[in-house]
Amino acid sequence: MKKKHIYNLYFLVALQFVIIGFLFYQSKEEKTQLPASEGEAATLRAGEARSKPRVKIFDLPDKPEFAGEKVPVEQPDVFERFEREVYVNAYWESNALLMLKRSGKYFPFIEKTLEENGIPDDFKYVAIIESGLLNVTSPAGAKGFWQFMRGTAGDFGLEVNRYVDERYHFEKATIAACKYIRAAYGKFGNWTSVAASYNLGMAGIARRKNQQLSPDYYNLYLNEETSRYIFRILAMKEIFENQAKYGFELQKEDLYSLPPLREIEVTESIDNLAAWAVEHKSNYKEVKIYNPWLINTKLNVRKGRKYVIKLPM
Repeated sequence: MKKKHIYNLYFLVALQFVIIGFLFYQSKEEKTQLPASEGEAATLRAGEARSKPRVKIFDLPDKPEFAGEKVPVEQPDVFERFEREVYVNAYWESNALLMLKRSGKYFPFIEKTLEENGIPDDFKYVAIIESGLLNVTSPAGAKGFWQFMRGTAGDFGLEVNRYVDERYHFEKATIAACKYIRAAYGKFGNWTSVAASYNLGMAGIARRKNQQLSPDYYNLYLNEETSRYIFRILAMKEIFENQAKYGFELQKEDLYSLPPLREIEVTESIDNLAAWAVEHKSNYKEVKIYNPWLINTKLNVRKGRKYVIKLPM
């Protein structure tokens, strides 16, 4: 009787192993044999992932213009230089995105000032490539949105001393840039040459034209920076005016904007700008943010002189 029970027990254990083995085999078969439609779909998805390009080739305009002047992209080197700057800027996405956002703060004043001075709207992109709409300083010492050197700043009405540097004054520097552009146009009569001179100087462009016996910027052999200069402007114009094409889909509310500002006229020296700010229900940080042309902790006001300091409402 005991032997019979033992045989029954062995039989049950063996049966369990057989059942487990059968279930494991069937499960494996189900996993490896997908229905034809599912298998084909997986293969197609894998193929699409492999064939999808990592970068996009853009269709560039056939007849680009700067300030209404034709860009001769039928010349192979001109087309290649234009294309280079479009790709460099379109795929430097973080930089392009931030410049698009900053334009909301500063383009309205720039556009208005250019129009008032009879200057083509395309010159707003000069400020973009000069500074990225930031108060930066170049290795050569040029400062501000419009990158004026100290001597040139004085020539076009900007004050620079130990207390004030109006190259950092956005509005005044924009007006000074318009004065330069008008003067350069009077010399060259050509907006493309004017823009190139903003990089190399009026004398520099005039000298290259005389040396190479060519009045056309696109036919001049120039240093690397000036050779790229107009094409960088053209690239920013192309991206700004066709944002969705290059993957930027910003809405108006995505752009940065200046807060409402109050203006305080100052006709007497300020010994301590921080204390002065507190007296005017503000703080030193706001004084510096909205008046970066104040480069000292105090302000010296000469007799008969006055300044306007802006603070948030």
